[in-house]
Amino acid sequence: MTRSTWIVLLLGSVLITPALDAEPPAKPTYSKDIAPIFRSRCESCHRPGEVAPMSLVTYDGVRPWLRSIRNEVRSRSMPPWHADPKHGSFVNDPSLSEQELATILEWIEAGAPEGDPSDLPPPGEWVEGWRIGEPDAVFEIPEPFLVPATGVVPYKYFLVPTNYKEDRWIVRADARPGNREVVHHIIVFVLDKNELGQRKRRGNILEKELAGYAPGEGPAIFRPGTAKLLPRGSTLMFQVHYTPNGKAQYDRSKVGFVFAREPIREEVFTRAIINHRFRIPPHDENHRVEAWSRTFKRDTPLYSLMPHMHLRGKSFEFRLIEPDGSERTLLSVPEYDFDWQHYYAFKEPLVVKKGSKIHCIAHFDNSKNNAANPDPDATVRWGDQTWEEMMIGFLTLSRPVEPAAEKSGEPTATASSDKRERF
Repeated sequence: MTRSTWIVLLLGSVLITPALDAEPPAKPTYSKDIAPIFRSRCESCHRPGEVAPMSLVTYDGVRPWLRSIRNEVRSRSMPPWHADPKHGSFVNDPSLSEQELATILEWIEAGAPEGDPSDLPPPGEWVEGWRIGEPDAVFEIPEPFLVPATGVVPYKYFLVPTNYKEDRWIVRADARPGNREVVHHIIVFVLDKNELGQRKRRGNILEKELAGYAPGEGPAIFRPGTAKLLPRGSTLMFQVHYTPNGKAQYDRSKVGFVFAREPIREEVFTRAIINHRFRIPPHDENHRVEAWSRTFKRDTPLYSLMPHMHLRGKSFEFRLIEPDGSERTLLSVPEYDFDWQHYYAFKEPLVVKKGSKIHCIAHFDNSKNNAANPDPDATVRWGDQTWEEMMIGFLTLSRPVEPAAEKSGEPTATASSDKRERF
């Protein structure tokens, strides 16, 4: 073998032999790899004063919960999200990516090292008590309400005048319980002067919603150029559902608004697709209830969907029926969870064509296999309380405002029509 051949072989072995002293890939650390994930996916709920039972804002706060975190993210129970990924793409989906999931599990298996604190991302910009930043206006129910220790409390309604002499455009809204221990949900409606004292139909009152609070429900944050209208001289009506827990205590819930500083082109409004005439038989584990919207009278932007049922709720689906009769699923929630009442906001608004309808399909489990079922022997009908049932599909839509309102985002901007066509 020639000398040149030896040299070629030697060089080849150098090229294909891994360096023995190469360092293995660095293990993830809390400061560099985990804190950014928790900041974007978890801190909105897992911080002091918020709904989650533990704070995940600091390394010391995270450390005691490692086993629980591992189990929850591995099962994908956290962050909670219930939409079937085969239908729709939603901007508020908090689900972990495969890479984020793998990084968290690898970090925990490596002993959860803290790393260098200088690698931490900037702290989250949270305003204490609010999820919308600092509100421009805050309205509270007039007086603290005493929730009894026991018994059933019918829905309570509190009227709060706004006293505005001009219209306001709301771009962010956040309803907040004064006492989470006894507040199940809040819905804040807006009533104009002519609506005060009127007995409104179930669907109409839901369509006046400005903001809501329920387990898992986020604040209302509207896209640039869109907003909800707060008419001059209007009154806020708080609907509050209280659930006594064995101890008499007070609540004074509130709502915060951020007003428009930009021109408003589209008025956002809520529509509710409802069936309140159902009857769920005892022991029925898959009872089907359906409801349809009216036919859309014009092309209409659709921003978000939200299903609502109670403890027997099993699944919910929104289907779009096009003018040509074709049909597709907009949202499917195959495992509805009463404890996490999400709204599902599309990444891009969907324009529902004139002549279309939306079909809502719900299933209820009134059997003993439903661990949350208050009474499998009961025949269940519509009702306010959680042991009764509801079937509602909420839609967030918009319509153009008057051309004059496009000139500025000032409070004087008004909606395009007082007729309030349904679609």
